[in-house]
Amino acid sequence: MDDLQAHLKDLEERLFDPTVRGSRQMLVELLSAEFREIGSSGRLVDLEDVLTGLPADPENIASRTLGDFHALLLSDGIALVTYRATRASPGKPTVRTLRSSIWRLEADGKWRMIFHQGTLMR
Repeated sequence: MDDLQAHLKDLEERLFDPTVRGSRQMLVELLSAEFREIGSSGRLVDLEDVLTGLPADPENIASRTLGDFHALLLSDGIALVTYRATRASPGKPTVRTLRSSIWRLEADGKWRMIFHQGTLMR
């Protein structure tokens, strides 16, 4: 399980990388075709929303870090990860969120995120 936890943490951190966030092709490698997200704004988005909106997001330049990472294998090929994330943008207040993601081992042998939720911390 330690190897899987390290692998899933690496995948989550890739999604923090501005290069990945700006690349439709790199995002497709990490997100399932069935992907859904409930953002910290409360908005529900699907894969196409992310592939269209994320590369153009001006917050892609923000510095993002994660901590308190934990992975739990729910069943063969399905894992839940939870963590705290911090986003720092020049000239803006730091944003802290609680995050959860469900990752699925897909037929091609790659783990892809199928669901994500972010909740603002007050």
